[in-house]
This record gives sequence, structure tokens and C-alpha cells, in this order.
Amino acid sequence: MSEGTNCTDINIIDKLAVTIQSGISIPTFILGLPLNVLALSIFCRFWSRQTKTSVYMINLALADILLLLSLPLKLYYSTKEAPGLLCAFIQSLYFVNTYGSIFIIVCITIDRYICIRYPFEGRANQSPKWAILVCCFIWAVTWFCSSPMYMFQEKDELLCFHNMSKQAWNIPYIVSVEVFGFLIPLSVIVFCSAQNIWILLNHKNGAKKKAEDRGSLLVIIINLVVFLVCFTPVHLAICLQCLVRQHVIVDCNLKQKISLFIQVSMMVANLNCCLDTIFYYFAVREFREKAHLKKIIELSATCLARGTLTALF
Repeated sequence: MSEGTNCTDINIIDKLAVTIQSGISIPTFILGLPLNVLALSIFCRFWSRQTKTSVYMINLALADILLLLSLPLKLYYSTKEAPGLLCAFIQSLYFVNTYGSIFIIVCITIDRYICIRYPFEGRANQSPKWAILVCCFIWAVTWFCSSPMYMFQEKDELLCFHNMSKQAWNIPYIVSVEVFGFLIPLSVIVFCSAQNIWILLNHKNGAKKKAEDRGSLLVIIINLVVFLVCFTPVHLAICLQCLVRQHVIVDCNLKQKISLFIQVSMMVANLNCCLDTIFYYFAVREFREKAHLKKIIELSATCLARGTLTALF
């Protein structure tokens, strides 16, 4: 606290944050977990017809499930002291799946951009092998980048997400998180979304194709808005908290507001786990249409074969 500043006890802020977090996290967990488990099970049923997009969807659902499972631990150990190693694991689990989700969303956006910009090349190149390699790379990188959680964590009994050491808030580390974890993904998503919107708005197609374009346009806009709403506040909060830890911001009341802001914004980011189901709905619809088309082709081939045999005999 700065000298001569009459500040409210920080414990009051933490108690308020816990109340707000509970109000957001509990519905997110109750709604998000079954929806993501259902989506994952449906995608696995279509394993024999996997495409690049479906591989990304499976990994996004898995990341969302793991993040949702970390929420009860996060809520509990934000108010109860735990060993430093346990806190490091909970924090690592939380952040790995947060940034894993961000990078997979970027991959889905790029894939959609290629399919819309170059429809013939994009749809012809739907082999899942490349997507599997990309997802393995994302998981490996995010887990590797979470290793500072174990190095920077205080060793004693502590409250998780509250007692990161000063090293964790050094400027190079936070700049890396902001640039590679948010600004670059945001730039890619904004660029691809803007290009997709422009292309779809300028399509000259039949009524049926225009209806499909409107559906795609809606998904693109929702995806962009959801990404901005969910992930912009938490990265702004991380930046402000870094300034607090570097003693650039010293006013006590402002520090308390930032403390509340970062805790609440982390919970807002978790809403993405529920909103990702918009992607799942359209992906499952594509699977259903492809499966239906495949049945029609198989039935037509059977009828054609029978007709040929009848003609011969």
C-alpha cells in the first residue's frame, strides 16, 4: 500500500471476487461440461469421416473439458491454502487449456478462411493428418510454456492464483504472453474474419447458397465477438497487474480494482467454453449432411448395380 492512502482491506476485495467468480463459474461448469462431453462423444462417433475441422473441434472440446474440470479446484484453492506444487499444477492446467483453446480457435478460423477464399483447394485438402500434427504441436508448446508455473511458484502453503512470485510478473515474460498468447491470435482472427465477411457479402449465388452464406456469416461474426469479449478483458487485466507488480501503479484503491478486475475477467474468459458449442453445432450439422449424402450415394450405387444386373439377365 502507498503511504498516506486510506484503503479498504484487500480481503474484502477477494471475498467480493470469490462471490462473483462463483456466480459465473458454477453455471459455466454446469452448462459447459455436459455440452462439451456430448460434442466430444459425437465427434468421436464420426471418427471414420474426420476432416481437418473436426480434428480441431475434438481438440477444442477436450481443452474446454479440461479447463472446466479445473474450475472447481480453482475456486476451492483460491480461498484455501494448498501446497505450492499442487497450486502450480492447477494453474498450469488452467492456463494450458485456456491458451490451447485460443490457438485451436485460430486454426479453425484459418481453415474456414482457406475454404471460403479458395473453396476448391480448401475442400479438396481436408485430410486430418496435418491438423493432428498441428494440434500435437499446440499441446506440446502450451505445456512447455506452462513450466514457469512450477519454477515461479512460491514453495510454502498458499492461495492458488494469488501468490505467484515476482519472476512470473517480469516484463519479458508478460510481453511474451500478451504478444504470442493474445495479440497475434487476435490479429489473425480479425484478418481472416474480415476477409471472410467481405467475400461472403460479395457472393453472387442462388437463394439456397445465399442462405448458407448468411449462416456462415453469422458464425464468423459470433466467433469474432466471442473471442473479443472473452479474451480481451483478461489480457488487459494481466497487463495492468504487471504494472502493479512492477510498482508503476502504486495507488492502493486502483490496485484493489485491478485485483478484482483480473479475478473476474478470468471467469469471463471461461464463458468461451460454453460459447464454443456454436462451432460444435455447425460442425455436427456438416457431419450429418455428409453422412446423409454418403448414404444417398451408396443407395444410388446399389440401385444402379441392381438395375444393371436386371438388364443383363
